[in-house]
Amino acid sequence: MELKLELKPISDQANICERPIIIAGPCSAESEEQVLQTARELSGMGVNIFRAGIWKPRTRPNAFEGVGSTGLPWLKKVKEETGMLIAIEVANVKHVYEALKYGIDILWIGARTTANPFAVQEIADTLKGVDVPILVKNPVNPDVELWIGAIERIYQAGITRIAAIHRGFSVFAQTDFRNHPHWQIPIELKRRIPNLPVITDPSHICGNREKLYEISQEALDLNFDGVIIESHPDPDNAWSDPKQQLTPADLKELLDRLVLRDPHVDNGLLLTIEELRTEIDELDDQIIDIFERRMQIADQIGHYKKAHNVAILQSKRWDTIINMRLTMGEEKGLSNEFITRVFRSIHQESINHQARIMNPDPEEQDQ
Repeated sequence: MELKLELKPISDQANICERPIIIAGPCSAESEEQVLQTARELSGMGVNIFRAGIWKPRTRPNAFEGVGSTGLPWLKKVKEETGMLIAIEVANVKHVYEALKYGIDILWIGARTTANPFAVQEIADTLKGVDVPILVKNPVNPDVELWIGAIERIYQAGITRIAAIHRGFSVFAQTDFRNHPHWQIPIELKRRIPNLPVITDPSHICGNREKLYEISQEALDLNFDGVIIESHPDPDNAWSDPKQQLTPADLKELLDRLVLRDPHVDNGLLLTIEELRTEIDELDDQIIDIFERRMQIADQIGHYKKAHNVAILQSKRWDTIINMRLTMGEEKGLSNEFITRVFRSIHQESINHQARIMNPDPEEQDQ
């Protein structure tokens, strides 16, 4: 269901809200000199919003957790000297008060905080009556409802300048990403709240410099509104997350390579696309019919297993299925990740069907 949130642009300055929105700066503010050097270099290359970590939530104790309020005057000086808006992360009420005291322009709520409705509500309550833009990062776990819930809490506090930051999601399996992008989740968020700007964070998705361009371009190809990328004058010696930061010069090169696609389709091209979309719709209908037939057969197997007291899960059979499909998918140009995800879902649905046959709901039986 689409949510009707009456949102305003995150800034009154039109050039800042034009697509693509570019937010950049160091992962952590380390010193006044480092912050100002980075800001001076970024301000001359189209970056309108300067980001820097003041308070850094770390997974393990004894890691660098930010300079704290000591760094806020440095950011105030950045704004005075360069004219860039300043954005920082806040994780609790104290952070909000300190940030507002020093005139920070934009606040963002981090992934760990978004995952905690109590923490988000406390921040929302503190923001009542304050006109400040809020960026809400996706929660650590892949849960679009939790993300939407955090956005709604901020909106209900009277904040109407809101954007989402897509920074990827933690997954148990080993992947090429620090945080898997799970593009379908921000796409669903955009479907549910169409007027909500979505800004992708390639730095936290990738965890390394090598894939930053690829993820940034994919975000723009999906018609997302911009990127937030970490930049440091000496990344290899950064006090936090050195591998995922770029020098300002390297960031400029990346930004210059990005292609901004036209979000609109002209009439001639639209006819061709609509024909292809119709074909896709017909194929999708066939897929649903095939799924229905497959589950009917799974139900027949479930009745047979129940009659002969056979366990639902047959591990060797599942292993055979997934290996065969991975091989077939590879031959047809489909990624292992896609095939695994699809067939795991199909397998789980088959198990659910057979579980209901093995252990029917007494209330359903009485109906």
